[in-house]
This record gives sequence, C-alpha cells and structure tokens, in this order.
Amino acid sequence: MLEVIYQDQYLVAINKPHGLLVHRSSIAADVQEFALQLVRDQIGKTVYPVHRLDRKTSGVLVFALNSRVAAKLKVIFEDPSTQKTYIAIVRGYFPDVIELDYPLTSDRGKTQEAITHFKTLKRSELPVPFGKFNTSRYSLIEAYPKTGRMHQIRKHLNHLRHPIIGDRPHGCNKQNRLFKERWHMTTMLLHARQLELVHPVTKEPLVLKAAPFEVFTCMQEVLELSN
Repeated sequence: MLEVIYQDQYLVAINKPHGLLVHRSSIAADVQEFALQLVRDQIGKTVYPVHRLDRKTSGVLVFALNSRVAAKLKVIFEDPSTQKTYIAIVRGYFPDVIELDYPLTSDRGKTQEAITHFKTLKRSELPVPFGKFNTSRYSLIEAYPKTGRMHQIRKHLNHLRHPIIGDRPHGCNKQNRLFKERWHMTTMLLHARQLELVHPVTKEPLVLKAAPFEVFTCMQEVLELSN
C-alpha cells in the first residue's frame, strides 16, 4: 500500500517510494509496476500525472482525478509561487546558502535555464577515512528548484562538487562504493519533502508533506545529521 498524504474529489498526493517509476517509460521497459497504476488500483479511480519525480527520488507526488483538474495543475506547477522543497545528503561541507543559476542541456541537446536555491541544515565530520583524508564530511541540505529541468538538483549538486550520496550517474563513484561496502547502502539520498501550491479548484493554499523513507532517516543517524 502506498502512503496517501492527501486526497479530495479533485486530486490525490502520495509519498512515492524510491525506486518506483511514475509511469511507463521506454528507458525501463522491464518494469511492471508504476505509481500511476498502483494509485489507481488503490483508490479505485482513474488518475492523471501532472508532474514527475525521478525513479530514484522519493516524496510528494500529485495526481489529478480528472483531465480538467490535470490541466489546471500543470499550469500551477509552472507558476513561480509553487514551492518544492527537497532534502538531500551530500558529500562535503556545503555552503550555508547558495543559489545556482547554471543552464542544463537536455538529452535532446537543448540548453535551458536552470536555477536552484540551496540551504544547509546540518553538517558532520566522521572518523571514516576516505582517500587521502582521515575523516569524511557530509551535509544535510534543502533544495528549492526554481525551474523544472530533468535531474536538475542532481546535476546542480554535482556541478557544485557536492554530489548526492547514492546518485548514479551524477554522483561520486568512490563515495557510493564506500557507502555500499561500509553500510550496505545503495539508495540515492534525495527526498521531495514538501510541496506548497494553490488548490486548482478551491484556490486555497495547500501544503503537502511527506516524511523521509527509512533508509534516509537511518543514514541521517549514522552520519550524525539528524535535525
């Protein structure tokens, strides 16, 4: 059973588990289960996707319950007032606050504007040797994407040289290997924690929150990043 965090007669929001595709994709032809069909079967209603989360990203995912609401929600998601908040665990000591305006090139070769605001929540330094260093440093951060490019947060953090732990192919292979060997952890530590938007029908402000998954909270404790 998927965790439903909000539902009314117009839309439904779930806490998507990491590893689950939103809908059928040619890049994962062997996958048999998708969030769209699971939500449809669970609530017994046709659902319409209005935004996306990467397969490896968990957190708030919204579906409309009819095509008219879906069209309205797609417009709302493009509005600057709609605020998405992600949390991630990254390599190194991240800056207190930084906004990155760095264009990204899509798989089709199109370069697009991409802006993400970041804020550090907590940092830690562990007595775990890594490379030429005697310790390992990590940060728990928040990310607020101002644009919606594919893998935007992942690519921006890699550009800043603070890749997300567990990210492939935009992360650090050596760090990912360390986590797999030392803690048996292979999950990407990126979670869509909160979504603030205007309700497409009632026009009331809507704040949707999704608690991090077990692996994420476990690694927060291991890395001394619980906040």
